[in-house]
Amino acid sequence: MTDVPAVALAVYAHPDDADVACGGTLARWAAHGCEVHLVVCTDGGRGTTDPEVRPEELAVRRAAELARAASIVGLASHEVLGAADGELEERRGLREELVRHIRAIRPEVVFGHDPTAVFFGQDYFNHRDHRAAGWALLDALAPSAALPHYFADVGPPHQASLVLLSGTLEPDVWVDISETVDTKAAAVECHRSQFREVEEGWAGEAVRRRAEEEGRRAGARHAEGFRRLRLGG
Repeated sequence: MTDVPAVALAVYAHPDDADVACGGTLARWAAHGCEVHLVVCTDGGRGTTDPEVRPEELAVRRAAELARAASIVGLASHEVLGAADGELEERRGLREELVRHIRAIRPEVVFGHDPTAVFFGQDYFNHRDHRAAGWALLDALAPSAALPHYFADVGPPHQASLVLLSGTLEPDVWVDISETVDTKAAAVECHRSQFREVEEGWAGEAVRRRAEEEGRRAGARHAEGFRRLRLGG
């Protein structure tokens, strides 16, 4: 993909997810004039292996990490909906919240989790919040946000034209992020609460290695891969 839309929206479960999943693309598009917005569904307060950390304190820290990363990437806005980690599936009104943001922002392209991707080899299976956020976003995009009688009191309908799903087992389109891979690495490094046990710089190097792997698939030095869905004909 080489086109840069005028407006894009990313919807992810946790404060670090967008930077890991598509931070290079968001930074590239923002640098080329796209108005990029981010909605984070949870507060991230349970995302730690440290039993001594209080969830409400971690949530505050993760909000600050998110703000620093958003500034590095060049986001036009970011908002945290504040659901508790691990309970996104039970959050009432999530689809309506996402419809409200879609209709207010009116993006051409929307990023989110691929909820159909569950098992990644023998070493990882997809977080339930990722799956819940992915399904909620797809349900919000079509048909809810696009049709006038769904949530009729939350603004005029809007049909996004393209959805790019990350963390997918079936990528079919790639974005060259060679010019912004360092920006992505710096943004991911902001989320130190998520890898406090490792030395500084580790996360950035992991980002570069993964981007190189995707770049080989795409014919670029560094890339991010997505599953593409076209909406609205």
